Amino acid sequence: MKIAIVAIGDELLIGQVTDTNSGAIARMINPEGWEVARVQVVADDADEIRTAIDRAFEAAPVVITTGGLGPTKDDITKGVLTEIFGGELIYDESVMENVRRIFERRHLPLNRLTEGQAMVPDSCSVVQNRYGTAPIMWFDSPRGVLVAMPGVPFETEGMFAEEIFPRLRERFTSTDYVEHRTLITTGISESALAEQLTAFESSLPAGAHIAYLPNAGYIRLRLDCHGSDKAILAQTADELAEKLCAAAGRYVIAKGDHTPAQMVLKLAEAYGYTLSTAESCTGGNIAGAITAIPGSSSCFLGGIVAYSNSVKSALLGVDPAIIDAKGAVSEEVAAQMARGACKATGASVGIATSGIAGPGGGTEAKPVGTVCIGVCCCGAVRTITEHFPGNRKRVVERAVSRGLLLACEMMRNAHTGSDPLLNIPDKSGK
Repeated sequence: MKIAIVAIGDELLIGQVTDTNSGAIARMINPEGWEVARVQVVADDADEIRTAIDRAFEAAPVVITTGGLGPTKDDITKGVLTEIFGGELIYDESVMENVRRIFERRHLPLNRLTEGQAMVPDSCSVVQNRYGTAPIMWFDSPRGVLVAMPGVPFETEGMFAEEIFPRLRERFTSTDYVEHRTLITTGISESALAEQLTAFESSLPAGAHIAYLPNAGYIRLRLDCHGSDKAILAQTADELAEKLCAAAGRYVIAKGDHTPAQMVLKLAEAYGYTLSTAESCTGGNIAGAITAIPGSSSCFLGGIVAYSNSVKSALLGVDPAIIDAKGAVSEEVAAQMARGACKATGASVGIATSGIAGPGGGTEAKPVGTVCIGVCCCGAVRTITEHFPGNRKRVVERAVSRGLLLACEMMRNAHTGSDPLLNIPDKSGK
């Protein structure tokens, strides 16, 4: 079953806001065998919206629009949809009640523009938006179904998952299912990994294929399997995933779609470790990646952003003589920062970075992209020096991933319990 998405808003076209709704919808529908046939991003322009909807219906019997449903003059989607599907705008008391309830909950006064949200086309069926004031409008037509949803991501994601997609599944049955299995690999380039997996890819049955999804410092290897029998499909996907894991060999560091931060937390939780960070060039991004995960407080104790040399010495105990002799960007300093993070917080694992993210500050000996990473795990310290390509943002992203992956490696080496590849449980009972 296919759907098409039309994302509406000038802010999307100028890059002020990123369209995250389309990706969220695709992730929700894909496991049920549905797929996004087309995504179009258009301006708040009546002619462009009409043209985009016509093209969307050519691609799929279900069209989802997002955006343009607010109370201000630039939000014109409601009027355009009234022109397309006929009828006129009428006052809907049930929508007004929903608006009042939301404003009362937020302790905000109602105004005339917000009250205008209660005007909806009489050619649609209204689905009350429990997350916001813009009503969701469901239009039936000979061409198919169009559902107009708000542009605010948490409103669209919540209502699509809870109300809209269940209704669409009832209306349009699908006998095609998809199963995904993901492996995380590192230490090998995308092209080299593809070359290593040539024989495996050639042996895949019909309806199965793999996708290579490079990230900063690692590659997500996704196996997709399509079929009509969900139980058999799941079994086939499991069997093929094991074969894929064997074919990728030592480069596999995790089974499942885990980020490096999620891997660090899974290992720390299983092995009883606590975490800390001491960051210079990454500016707190390692700590941010960890604490973005719900429940991270069970393991993460704290972090120090030590940008200046004086802070490295005062808070992390880095020897000024070492900085003078080796430079702030050195493995010796990274090692002392990692130890200092553990000492300052009482954590068993400390992750430290010191580098030159650019665009300036590089030298012939230490060019832009040079990053020294140190990890202290239960007193043992390991340091590495990396030379990352790309701009400042890219250097920081790769340094964050590399620091987290090095911490995973250190924790695995320090612990003898079961992992395997994060499908813990830890049988040692530690």
